[in-house]
Amino acid sequence: MVSTTPQDLSRCRQLFVAQGMKATTRRAFRTAIYRYFDQHGREFTWRSQISPYRVLVSEIMLQQTQTQRVAEKFTAFIQALPDFTQLAAAPQSEVLGLWKGLGYNRRALNLQRTAQLVVDVYGGELPSDPELLVKFPGIGKATAASICAFAFNQDRVFIETNIRTVFIHFFFPEAHEVDDKQLMPLIAATLDTGKARRWYYALMDYGVMIKKTIGNLNRQSRHYTKQSPFVGSHRQLRGMVLQALLASPRLTADQLAGHLGKEAELVDQVMDELIEEGFVWGGN
Repeated sequence: MVSTTPQDLSRCRQLFVAQGMKATTRRAFRTAIYRYFDQHGREFTWRSQISPYRVLVSEIMLQQTQTQRVAEKFTAFIQALPDFTQLAAAPQSEVLGLWKGLGYNRRALNLQRTAQLVVDVYGGELPSDPELLVKFPGIGKATAASICAFAFNQDRVFIETNIRTVFIHFFFPEAHEVDDKQLMPLIAATLDTGKARRWYYALMDYGVMIKKTIGNLNRQSRHYTKQSPFVGSHRQLRGMVLQALLASPRLTADQLAGHLGKEAELVDQVMDELIEEGFVWGGN
């Protein structure tokens, strides 16, 4: 598995240095990306069977979670809750149970709240306007644009970790502290108009390959932050408390602390957070 031929990579870089992101550079770059994608593109069920609902679920799942883990959970989630109406009406415990293993449980709660808004406000149809999508819980500008690109094949410009990796690799190989403001115009200029969905799939798959064969070039980005360890973290404790409450909703904070082997004060703090955020209800 290789990025491109050394000649392809060298040509793209030379063209970019000589003339910027002109038509010749764009063609060379797209050719390199599509050549790899045609041979090594990844297959996922949310790519082969596309609908706004399936795209939304996959995009929320993929936030801060490895693709392989999402692939393992996505099908079961969709089979149990196949559309906005059923997700909106599902017991919260069922949604969180299906989400188990993906981490960042707040995303599951936001996803269900989004489904409820889609049903109650938009007649069951996900809006195709990113200005509306950013008003939904847990959807920022980048996610709104990616949903529009993948669900509706709209020519929207966004950046995420794999896309950032590709543009640093091709056009800023020796640079450090690369700002996304430097990359966004290049992403816009190279967007394959009318084929946004396929183009972004190709870019992301190329970025994954770079990480596997070269390393994490996001360390050259100004926006790079190293994720703190999960084991022993407050986030891990939140997950443990939530899963225990899903299994036994009537447990008190003291009982949970004994069950989990954690300090009662920390468990009580986590329970207050979960109640305030709507994951569980008071009276446990």
